[in-house]
Amino acid sequence: MALKTLPNNFAVFILSHGRANHVVTQRTIRNSGYTGKVFIIIDDEDPTADEYKEQFGDDNVIVFDKEATAATFDEADNFKDRRAIVYARNASFQIAKDLGIKYFIQLDDDYTSFVFKYDEAMIYKETPVEDLDRALCLMLDYYKSIPATSIAFAQNGDFIGGSKGKLAMNCKPMRKCMNTFICCTDNPFQFVGRINEDVNTYTHKASTGMLLLTIPNIAIIQMQTQGNSGGMTDIYLDGGTYVKSFYSVIFSPSCVTVQDMGAKHRRLHHHVSWRHAVPCIIQDRHQKPKTSHRATSTDNG
Repeated sequence: MALKTLPNNFAVFILSHGRANHVVTQRTIRNSGYTGKVFIIIDDEDPTADEYKEQFGDDNVIVFDKEATAATFDEADNFKDRRAIVYARNASFQIAKDLGIKYFIQLDDDYTSFVFKYDEAMIYKETPVEDLDRALCLMLDYYKSIPATSIAFAQNGDFIGGSKGKLAMNCKPMRKCMNTFICCTDNPFQFVGRINEDVNTYTHKASTGMLLLTIPNIAIIQMQTQGNSGGMTDIYLDGGTYVKSFYSVIFSPSCVTVQDMGAKHRRLHHHVSWRHAVPCIIQDRHQKPKTSHRATSTDNG
């Protein structure tokens, strides 16, 4: 039966660090019609923890042990800098269990809006989401009906080219999963790599047969990566996309490369060859005809 209201065992987790007074996503989801549970997830190395609690209330701010979480997964480097979201992503599964939450969605803290990318006739047309509860119910329904480990909303940058772009023209789920991970505590998984953890994970895990998808019907719009101080901004300013992209090559050298991209402002960025990234299923029409091999035996008395 399709969900009409969000279940009591569902919650939004907003992952944040160092910007208690600028958690844009909290305001955005409420303005978009979300009425359910919200928890702000921060780490015990955040010096502004008291500000978060003052802003959102002690019960709504969950603090996790960052150093202990770091010991549970492969960071892919030997650096000591832990200014990264991957720790909160991995800690979220145990946090959800402790809270009695079965389903949750991980959100970054810098979303300015949620938008539908198609109208009811599936014509490309951008309109704001005004009933985020219903949108999340539909996403949960779909998530429960397929064997996916996690699904996500699209990012507005996926729609390069507008109505003439590739995604707008075919409106099919994509074999990637970033930013807005819908997860279930019954089907946990680990994010890998200190930086670029989303790409590292959806390529590395997909190579083992794990299914992670982006659903393009709804997209998130974020502030520019370096437009909101704190969070991951400082680490991107330090290393840029050059270092960031190579983490995904470390985990999946068979299918991820680093390439030059962009029109006016060129930069290095990861590129995924999906032909080499995931197991491929041969269509039945390409299979050889099945033959019957009857076993025989000899009775020697």
